[in-house]
Amino acid sequence: MSKPMSKTMSSQTPPVDFAVSQKIIHWLMAFLIMVDLIVAQKFGGAMELADRAQSRSDHASVGLVVLVLFLLRLYLRRRHGAPALPEGMSHWQAMLAKLTHIGFYLLIGLLLLSGLATGLEADSPIRPFGVFTFGNGMNDGFFALNRQIHHAATLMLGALIALHILAGLWHLFILRDGVMRRMARFWASEK
Repeated sequence: MSKPMSKTMSSQTPPVDFAVSQKIIHWLMAFLIMVDLIVAQKFGGAMELADRAQSRSDHASVGLVVLVLFLLRLYLRRRHGAPALPEGMSHWQAMLAKLTHIGFYLLIGLLLLSGLATGLEADSPIRPFGVFTFGNGMNDGFFALNRQIHHAATLMLGALIALHILAGLWHLFILRDGVMRRMARFWASEK
């Protein structure tokens, strides 16, 4: 007796569109990452110790929400896959699209891991959601290394976000190939 095929992408042809859940998570993550980048910018400026502690806790809270969404996004990508790239897309554009999305997954994963590691070794307590506390400042070298990794990944992610936005505008206004419409219409999925 043969086993039924699973519903993962390895057993299906690519979908015509992203699932609504994938689109919603895409936009939620985009919004939360942008908010978190803004919150993180406050760390470098002059601020009271209490404000810095609150900002770090806010940054960690948003980061933990992004972590949950990221894991859900990976699961949904595995389950539903992604639509094929438009026919006639040049090879270099297809490769750049693929590399950009791999870069997003790697950088977001690296940001989340390095942020968590940095928070665990912070020299003052961080209270995500005001519910639990972490940070013991036990290893300054580990903290400094993870903070550098986190900062570098943040800069690279910012560059990738800019490239992603430019590519979306390119598809919307120059190529007019419907690629942007797939993600912009997050409340519906074409069948």
